[in-house]
Amino acid sequence: MQHPLAKIRRMFELVEPIATVTFSEVPNEAFLALGMRNYWDGYFAGRAAPLGLAPAEVVHAVFYNFAAGEVARHIPWVWGKTTPQEAIAVRERGSAAALRQRIGQLAESPGLVRAAGLATRAAVSAPTEGRALYAGLRALVVPEEPVARLWHAATLLREHRGDGHNAALLAHGIGGTEAHVLLALSLGMRTEEFGRIHHLPKAQLAGVVDGLRRRGLVNAAGGFTDAGRETKTRIEALTDELAAPAYDVLAADELDELIVALEPIAAAAQGLDD
Repeated sequence: MQHPLAKIRRMFELVEPIATVTFSEVPNEAFLALGMRNYWDGYFAGRAAPLGLAPAEVVHAVFYNFAAGEVARHIPWVWGKTTPQEAIAVRERGSAAALRQRIGQLAESPGLVRAAGLATRAAVSAPTEGRALYAGLRALVVPEEPVARLWHAATLLREHRGDGHNAALLAHGIGGTEAHVLLALSLGMRTEEFGRIHHLPKAQLAGVVDGLRRRGLVNAAGGFTDAGRETKTRIEALTDELAAPAYDVLAADELDELIVALEPIAAAAQGLDD
């Protein structure tokens, strides 16, 4: 069934902190133990692993929003230290351990088991057409252990949405680095302060901003124009619409139940229970 987009957006807010424990210290340390040189080696090894031994150009295309050349600093180098199969296993173990560590006693709760079941039903039901990273993840075995199962489901839902977000960006003519500029502005940050792009050469980043300015999306001061803000809003709305089919398999009361069950878990995963 079709659910209100407000609930689809709420699921994004709840899934995100659960899935992104994969980018935290515990999984990072596990990848460093394999011989990775730094955080980004582990990031690309773990996240790109479902794509197999795809070349850097393919990973760059699927990930969409990294600056030119950034993927190639890690892919295929990481495959000289590990294999995609090992990276998948290390990522799952490290992510489940990180999530368990963050949520404490919730890891043993009936609510988590129920949330893992409902989230997995949604996560394995969405269409794969045009969603390469999601399709790669769908080909993996779903973990049996509830915490790992919930993390896996959250990751599937996150990457399903992410593939759709890339399509929405593409449909609006927004390139990968441009997407980070618009995200920074939507968060009230100056472009040069935003973590994903602050390291880029000043001239390169200025060129990206100038391109958005010429298209009327950014003003002379480097902030949103009305057209820029409207474009960002349309992209987010379309992303929600494209994410919605993942939840069609759930009845309205099941989606409501999933949201309620995820709220304390997501809060704990994000550290909001402190």
